[in-house]
Parts: sequence; C-alpha cells; structure tokens
Amino acid sequence: MKCAEDLIRLCEAPGVTGFERPAAETAAELLRPLCDEVEIDAAGTVHGVRRCGRPGAKTVLLDAHIDQIGFLVTEVLDGGFLRFAPVGGVAPRMLLGCEMEILTEPPLFGIVSSTPPHLLKPGEENKSIPVQEMLLDTGLQDARAAVPVGTPAVFAERMVQLTPDSITGKCLDDRAGVYAILQALERLQGAGLAVDLAVQFSVQEEVTSLGAMTGAFRVRPDYAIAVDVSHAKTPDAPADDTFAYGGGVMIGMGPNFNTPLTKALIRTARAEAMDYQLEVMAGNTGTNAWEMQIAACGTAMALLSIPLRYMHTPIESIKLADLDSVSGLLYHFLRNFDGEVRC
Repeated sequence: MKCAEDLIRLCEAPGVTGFERPAAETAAELLRPLCDEVEIDAAGTVHGVRRCGRPGAKTVLLDAHIDQIGFLVTEVLDGGFLRFAPVGGVAPRMLLGCEMEILTEPPLFGIVSSTPPHLLKPGEENKSIPVQEMLLDTGLQDARAAVPVGTPAVFAERMVQLTPDSITGKCLDDRAGVYAILQALERLQGAGLAVDLAVQFSVQEEVTSLGAMTGAFRVRPDYAIAVDVSHAKTPDAPADDTFAYGGGVMIGMGPNFNTPLTKALIRTARAEAMDYQLEVMAGNTGTNAWEMQIAACGTAMALLSIPLRYMHTPIESIKLADLDSVSGLLYHFLRNFDGEVRC
C-alpha cells in the first residue's frame, strides 16, 4: 500500500509520552535526507532545518508530535500480574481484553485481563472498571525480575489495511502528522523556496506540549503550522464535532490562529482545486498550536488536521487520501510562499 513502509516504521517505534527516544530516532533517520541539519534536543524533540539561502529570509516552523498515549507499570503482583496507570487520555471502557507490549528488554507481550461473563455477579456486566483496578497479565509465574516498576507499555496492535485507501492501527495520532510533513518535504526537494523551513517532531503533547513550547521558543519562527489529527464522522459520534472521513485536509479557524496565515492556506487549497474542511475552534484547540502561539514573543500560527476515527484507541483509522491532502497543501503553500501573508 502507498506510503506503508515508512508509516509502519513510525507507528511501530514506541514513544510513550516521556519515553519517546525510539520513535524520535526513527523520525530523525527519515528526516535527515530532507534537511540540512537534524538533531534531537535535550527534551527528546527532533529538530530539522532546511535553509533557502536567501539573506533575511522568514522562517516557517512545521510541527507534529511524536509521542503516543500509553501506560506505566505501577506495581508487580503475584502470578505475573501488573497494575498500570495511563499516560495521556486513555478511556478505561475500551481497555479490557486489549493486547499490550511491555517495553522491557526484550519486550514482553501482555493482555489486560477481563473477567468472563460467566463469573460476573448480577449487574456487573454494565459497570465500568477504573484503570487502577485493572490487571495486565504477562503469562509469567513471577514477573518481578522481568518487569521493573515504571516500565512503559503500549498497545500491541499492528497497522492493518482496511481498504486500498484506509488504514487502522495504534498511534496514527500523531505519527500520521509526522509522515505528512515528511511527505511534503520530500515533494519539496529540488524546489527553490523563499523561506527557511524548520521542522520539529515534538515530545509530550499528550500531557503538557513541552516539546512544542521549548521547540518554538528555540526556533522563534515567523510562522508556524502544526499538523495533527481531528475527529472523523462515525454513526455514533456527534455530528457537530466531527468531519468527513475522506473529505480532505482540515484547516483550523479560531482565536488560536493567525487569520491572514489561515486565509493564505485556504486560498492555496482553492487555487489547487483541493478538497478541504474548515474546523472552527472557538477556544483551546487541544493541540500544540495553543502553546506554540505564545512562545517567546508570539508566533503567527495555523493548524492542519487529518480526519481520524477512534482517537486514542488501538484502532485509530485514516484515509490515505486525507493524509496526502495535508501533505499536498503544505507542499503547494510552501512552494509558493514569499514570506508575507496578506488579508
């Protein structure tokens, strides 16, 4: 399937918030052929720079977060069972029976134990279970020597192709955004640009946006575009807060964003006859764009999103056409951008 190899590599590299190094190293390796310089900073954020060679050129920063939701082992019990805590926004209702990869050396497989219906007391089948009461079964007789407290864990699901243009798996939030930026940079190879490009694949978006804040402060760009995911329509989701699956790039609009920059992206989409969707966001966007906007002396900010189903689950799903739409809009905008935005 198109783009499968690199996207699978990105999604299979573990990067629980605060433990992003394996994912960061994979992303840095993919970024190096596309930039003049690439490094990983003290916090773990990947930074890349592509210079246009023009004196006094403006800088555009592209951001996508490299971390994923996950878990930390909090206690090792008798019989190879583990207690665990979520890292990031994890919904307890979908965890029972999940397969996990425990990031020991070498990694271990585990399953979240689930009481069979035959053994439940009357009424228990309709009750939710708090995460702190769940158990992760390693299958070992004694896991104390193999699994230290504090070990991270991730969903074990692998990427699956649902249709020729639809994929599902873990951490497409936001490895799909990382890949969209890589794809745009690849298309820009050999193109003469009027601006310098800075790229950051930032850490800890799921808890603090630390990497985005420190990265934007470090770069101090003139403009920044965050790339993330947002909610695609499903029959059980609120119609007002979801967008067309396969409907094209989502462009954020609201107080988090610089209006002239947003309008420039919309004009580009129209000029290229691209499908796009406007996502009105009246307050905190819940993305790195919110924190990057106020870094240093402030940043002219925009947000592009990929419609995604089942966010923060092991079966996140996207249309590859939507991913291509985001990378295509970045490509067309940056290829023609002279460093000035106009209302």
